[in-house]
Parts: sequence; structure tokens; C-alpha cells
Amino acid sequence: MNLFDRLFGRMIDRRIAEYQSDLIEKHCEEVQHIYKTMRGWRHDYHNHIQTLLALCGDEEKTREYLWNLNADLTTVDTVIKTGNVMVDAILNSKISVMNSKGIEVNVKAIVPEKLSVSEIDLCTIIGNLLDNAMEAVMREEQDSNRFVRIFVGILKEQLYISVYNSMNGKPQKGKKNQYLSTKGGDNHGFGLSRIDYIVEKNNGFINRQHEDGVFATEILLPMK
Repeated sequence: MNLFDRLFGRMIDRRIAEYQSDLIEKHCEEVQHIYKTMRGWRHDYHNHIQTLLALCGDEEKTREYLWNLNADLTTVDTVIKTGNVMVDAILNSKISVMNSKGIEVNVKAIVPEKLSVSEIDLCTIIGNLLDNAMEAVMREEQDSNRFVRIFVGILKEQLYISVYNSMNGKPQKGKKNQYLSTKGGDNHGFGLSRIDYIVEKNNGFINRQHEDGVFATEILLPMK
């Protein structure tokens, strides 16, 4: 191996290490946000009990308070259960952050027990897809227009993943007509290339489309 190959290899290793470090840091922040929300509700639990005890003699006000409390708890309980613990973790952490940013999120996800793709690869794909979607949605000028639609399931005996998100303007394209990331920094576009690499490595299929202010990514991965 010549000097150029060694230097190039070190540069790639450094970029991958930086990228993985950024993902770990971001995921930790997302998990901390979930814990903070849950701790806040737990902290208020005592006050809720005291209020309900004070309202015991007024059935109408007690019922109204319980309905309001139930609605508040529903906003906290955003737990998605797909059947895969690692996918649950990445989905719930991303959804929690989206909710905190006022993004309307609709998700339906079921992950089969047996997969040919590794859990790490699957979580890398989903994590990057949602990061890209969130970054695009946050450029929307109107908060009411911000949305992300997530679906994970089985389609024609393959694992099907789709993410639809609103976006302002048109996405950038490169010389080969491929979509480009709008993120800055040293890891500019690295998430997109990681998705493409993992899909290709697993003999999958990826399709990206943009139409009428909506960006869509669809991925098919073999089940066997």
C-alpha cells in the first residue's frame, strides 16, 4: 500500500469516526429529552393527586380535570412499539425531538423478527432518514406546514421503509442527478451516502422523489 492509499484510508476512517461520534452525541441528547419529559410529568404527579383529592366533592370538575390530565399524558406517551427494541429506541428518540419542535408526526411501523439486514444497518438507515427529514422540515416558514410521515412494514416479502416530509423550495441535485444534502460542516452529505451504501450492500432498492413541496424516500430491503 502506497502513501496515498494509507493517507486516504486514514481520512475515511477519521470521517466515519467523527460521523459515528456525532450520531452518538445526537442520540444521547434525544434520549435525555425523553427522560426530561417523563421526569417532568412524574414531578407533577403529586400535585395532580392533591388536586383530585380537593375535587372529590365536585364530580363534574373532577371528570373535567381527569380528561385534561389524560390529554396531557397522551402527549407524553408517544412510545412506538415495532417489535424490534433497537428500532423502537431510534424511532421514539427522533419522534420525541420532532414533537418538541412542533412537527406533526404520523408513524406506523412493524418490524419482523427475522431480517437479513443487521439491526445496526437498519437503525442507521432510519436514523439518517429522519435526521434528513427533520432538517428539511425545519426550513418550512409556516409551522402548520411541517409534517413527517413514517412507514415501516412488509411489502411483497421485502422490508419497506418510507419517509415523507414537507419541505420549502426544491432540493439540490448533483451532476449525476442525485439529491444533495443541504447540511453544512465536515460531514456534509455523509448521511445520504451512508444510506445509499447500506442499501446497496444489502442488495436493496432506494427511490427519492420530490413533488409539490413534499420529499419522499422509499427503500426496499430483502427479507432473506
